Amino acid sequence: MKNKLWKILLTTGVAATVLAGCDVSTNDTEPETEEVEEQGSVDGEGNVTISDIRVDVSSGITDAVDEVDDAVVSILNLQQMGQNPWGWYGGTQSPEEGEDLLQAGTGSGAVYKVEDDTAYIFTNNHVIEGSDVIDVLFKDGTRVEAELLGSDVWTDLAVLSIDAEAVTAVAEFGDSDNLTVGEPAIAIGSPLGTNFASSVTSGIISAIERTVPVDTNMDGELDWEMTAIQTDAAINPGNSGGPLINIAGQVIGINSMKISSSVVEGMGFAIPSNDAIDIINQLEQNGEVVRPVLGVGMVDLSMVSYQQQQAILNLPEDVNEGVVIAEVAPGSSADEAGLESNDVIVSFNGVDVANGVELRQEIYDTEIGDEVEIEYYRDGELQSTTMTMRTTEDPFV
Repeated sequence: MKNKLWKILLTTGVAATVLAGCDVSTNDTEPETEEVEEQGSVDGEGNVTISDIRVDVSSGITDAVDEVDDAVVSILNLQQMGQNPWGWYGGTQSPEEGEDLLQAGTGSGAVYKVEDDTAYIFTNNHVIEGSDVIDVLFKDGTRVEAELLGSDVWTDLAVLSIDAEAVTAVAEFGDSDNLTVGEPAIAIGSPLGTNFASSVTSGIISAIERTVPVDTNMDGELDWEMTAIQTDAAINPGNSGGPLINIAGQVIGINSMKISSSVVEGMGFAIPSNDAIDIINQLEQNGEVVRPVLGVGMVDLSMVSYQQQQAILNLPEDVNEGVVIAEVAPGSSADEAGLESNDVIVSFNGVDVANGVELRQEIYDTEIGDEVEIEYYRDGELQSTTMTMRTTEDPFV
């Protein structure tokens, strides 16, 4: 998935000097001169030393990080880049050992469950997309190969499994529906790669239920809207797939996006835990998310020129929003309902739809087997039909 990543700049606060424990007095006489003993962090020979005073720096944030830190991992996306012309890398690996695998990208994730001898890890779909091999790197340097159980492009989630031998901690999910704007939020992950693994950034929950448009197939057109948690905790490339936690150390979001702009700072986005859990369970159990589809290819009406709208679609002049059917899959729900190419869908299940993003969201809000009504224009006339929602293997909406 091609997400819009936003660059977050860190700023430093203004340091305040505090004068404490001083007895300040004034008078009209010259102060008596006293000899000041040598003070400071020095030993008997005048060498600077380190103070033996220990400061208790524990806080809600340190306690929260301690709860989940060992469950957070780095995800390494390895891809075959072609045969090395020298036949090996550094003379230490043979072709059978996968010398043609190179690290194409890194991200983050977290162990969320251990069952029997298997541990389960969540991450982002765009972190593992295109991988030939996926490795998981733990905080202590242990590296193991993972199996991809399933991934979902629309929610940008993926589930991996590994042998549980190296696991020492498991992250707990919290209730993202119970968040309060302004409460602490902490992101943990591997920004900019494994050299910065287990990096912790903190901030607050800036907003909840933000609608964030995304381009899932990198064609330059927005085709989905994700509901996300907004936070000002720094989320950088490599943090993707890692946990956003609350002050109790519970995962309340899975970091996925930020907006990349020189004029924007402190705006990162995470998939809410309550939305993610259902998808994670489906990916773990079935390897995919089964959704209802119409069985059509589509184009936003706004992408069709006015001349074509009049000459080909024969639309009334006051119709300027909707979805044009480009093709219909044979035997699909749309085919059985009588929909055809060049029909313009303007309403689905009683809800007006202005574009493909809105139509897709309404489709995915239905269940397989639901009966829905669709309103559409054909040759300038508004018509309606009823269809039964079901799924298909074909790459249609």
